[in-house]
Amino acid sequence: MGLDVADLNSGNDLVTQTGVGGVFLSGRSQSGLGLAPAIANLQRSALAAGRLAPLVSADEEGGLVQSVRGPGIPAWPSALDQSTWTLPQLSSASAAWAASLHTLGITLNLGPVSDVVADQASNPPIGALGREYGATAGPTAARVAIVTAALQRAGVGATAKHFPGLGRVTANTDTSTLAQDDVATADDVNLMPFEAAIRAGANAVMISSARYPLLDPTNPAVWSAPIITTLLRGRLGFTGLVISDDISNAVAVSAVLPGDRAIRFLQAGGDMVLIVDRADLPPMLTAVQREAAASPAFSARLQQAAQHVVESKIHLGLVPCSH
Repeated sequence: MGLDVADLNSGNDLVTQTGVGGVFLSGRSQSGLGLAPAIANLQRSALAAGRLAPLVSADEEGGLVQSVRGPGIPAWPSALDQSTWTLPQLSSASAAWAASLHTLGITLNLGPVSDVVADQASNPPIGALGREYGATAGPTAARVAIVTAALQRAGVGATAKHFPGLGRVTANTDTSTLAQDDVATADDVNLMPFEAAIRAGANAVMISSARYPLLDPTNPAVWSAPIITTLLRGRLGFTGLVISDDISNAVAVSAVLPGDRAIRFLQAGGDMVLIVDRADLPPMLTAVQREAAASPAFSARLQQAAQHVVESKIHLGLVPCSH
């Protein structure tokens, strides 16, 4: 659930009363490590209420996409700028940056971007903002693996996004229903960075809301069992947390009621729904609970999704153990 990074104290009821599995620091802050006490308070509040500590996530990609900057958080350039560094330079710098995110209290970074962008000018969501690590799959995969490993070693979950890739689309799913990749198949070379992230221990993979007709002629990736379950889980062997891109304000999913958006994502094999508009939380929770009560198959899938969320928290050291 999105939480205004400028008003983190307003999130206590989110983590104590609603049962959300995590919060997303929405917006931008220049407070740097000055936000650490408020983030720690969220975790303490959840634990005091008898809940698991929430995942605290942020868009810390660098460049134009960075939720938190300021004192104690090293200046972090865009992925495109990082791609000009040598691999040892990238590894060293990533380690220091990841350590600062851990100190801040970020437990799940919504990055690295793993999309391969051959034509920047025609790619509004990624290329136009310099969010990619490369124009070809091999060099992109090498850098994604380094950044993923640095985050995971620092105790910050890495999230490879946006599966199966936004590098070829010519529209932004946030603002359009026309984002579509007519080339991607299960053998797409541009899956290499995602495979590299998985091998490097990525805690999570974020699913795109674009369409990929050769993989699924009916549904966008966020609601596609062939893409999430067959390709990502099956062929690529990913066993971690599958998270959606924002499905509250994105135009790409706006034709479907909020509750159905959540149900379809979970049915397709997803685990954690990401939304930035709090108004969508009650209808989504209600819809999911009703579907679980009505459908044993969906209830089992929901239990599996919850297990993946808990396992991700265990891997990140967020679940206290007692003997």
